[in-house]
Amino acid sequence: MKKAKKGRTVPKARKMKATKVAPSVVKARAEGLRLFKVAGRPTREQVILVYGERGPVMTWAERAKAGVPAKKFQTALAGKKSGR
Repeated sequence: MKKAKKGRTVPKARKMKATKVAPSVVKARAEGLRLFKVAGRPTREQVILVYGERGPVMTWAERAKAGVPAKKFQTALAGKKSGR
């Protein structure tokens, strides 16, 4: 390590503070990731094509209420791409 020149101070390294996350948040995120995988890992454009402009900001539960659950996403996407 280099020594600091006389009269100059070396900035201290900042430590990241650990944040506590509620277990319910962790479970909800894990479920969302699971459903994302079930849906075939769709891109943002694919989600917009199937669910509309609000698609990316919706949760998977909201998307299921809209009529296309994660298990049927690829089928719906194929229908939209073919022009049905």
